[in-house]
This record gives sequence, structure tokens and C-alpha cells, in this order.
Amino acid sequence: MADPRGMFLRELERSDGTVLAIQQLSSGDVGCVVWDAAIVLSKFLEGEEFVGPGFHKLRGRSVLELGSGTGIVGIMAATLGADVTLTDLEDLKDLMNVNIESNKDLITGSCRAKVLKWGEDVTEFLPSPNYILMADCIYYEESLCPLLKTLKDLCSLETCILCCYEQRTTGKNPEIERRFFELLGVDFEFEEVPLEKHDAEYQSEDIHILRVYKKK
Repeated sequence: MADPRGMFLRELERSDGTVLAIQQLSSGDVGCVVWDAAIVLSKFLEGEEFVGPGFHKLRGRSVLELGSGTGIVGIMAATLGADVTLTDLEDLKDLMNVNIESNKDLITGSCRAKVLKWGEDVTEFLPSPNYILMADCIYYEESLCPLLKTLKDLCSLETCILCCYEQRTTGKNPEIERRFFELLGVDFEFEEVPLEKHDAEYQSEDIHILRVYKKK
């Protein structure tokens, strides 16, 4: 993809020694770069929580990532055998496709990029996925209600949402975070994954992973 803003590479080593090669844009919206929460969630997917007897628990599972940006989290899931749909705004679709193509030799499931604007119709993404992945999607106050509507519309009672976010203490961030969890609690129940369950190297006390399920 030719882009006047330029691109630069971020690499992430997988547990088997292979490397994800993720292109980022040198300028643009927040989705143009790989954030720390995306790295933490990507490495968590490789961990003991998802390792079954002789296979990976994501293998053959349907996975949808919200706010994919570069697509690193969903692409990691696809390398573990999941059937993945990356989603973000139209401006980021080309970047997602570049990164799918760059890592196609590592993908053992499937991976595609689609446009999804939070709050709008999700019919084309149904039936509900087994997993929804979210990394650092809690940052704009005006996006909270559309995001939660999309989650509610996408989820069945069996869908597991993995929400990873970096806790930020400046400006309006604490209030936005508080409001998100207040709204989330209306239709969903959630629990935090203990830090000791995160990847031993890729973790931080400021970065949290939650398991979220729709209330019965």
C-alpha cells in the first residue's frame, strides 16, 4: 500500500520463534500504531489459558476483533488457528490488509479485514463469534455507547470478550474508564485476569485483561 505518511515496522516474536511483522503508519489516527495493550493481549493468546491437550483452544474458533487498527491481535489469533475477522474504520482497512498479507505464511486459520463502525448494523458479522477481542478501545467518551451497542448486538451468551486496556490517569481518562465499566455492567458481567496469568515478559501493572460475558 503506497502511503505518503510512510510506514515503519514493529516485530513481535511468537513463542515458537517466528516473528509477526506489523506495519505501522508514521502519522495518522490512534489506530495506525501498535499499542502496548495490543502486545500484551497478543502474547496472552499464546499462553497457558489457551493451550489444550495437543492443540490450541483458538483453533477453528470464530474470532472478531474490534478496533483492530494494525490488526496485530487478530492476526496473532489467526496464526493460532482461529478464523478471524479484523474490523475498524474504512481508513484503516488497507493497513489491516497489508499486515494480513505480510504474515500470511504464519496464518494457520483464516483472516480477513472488514469495515465496522461501532453502533451500526452488525448483521453481516453474525452468527455471534466465539471470541471478541478488544485492545485499547476505551479512550473516546463519545464512542462508549456505540461500542457497547455493538458488543451487545454481536454477543451470544457463549461469546467470550477479551478486553485489554491500559489504565491512564491523566485528563478525562479516569472518568471515561469509570463510565465505560458502569455502562458495561448493565448487560455484561466481567472478571479480571490475574497478572500472573499474563505473559511473563509482556505484562504491566497498568495493563489489564478482562473476560466479559453477556448476562443471562
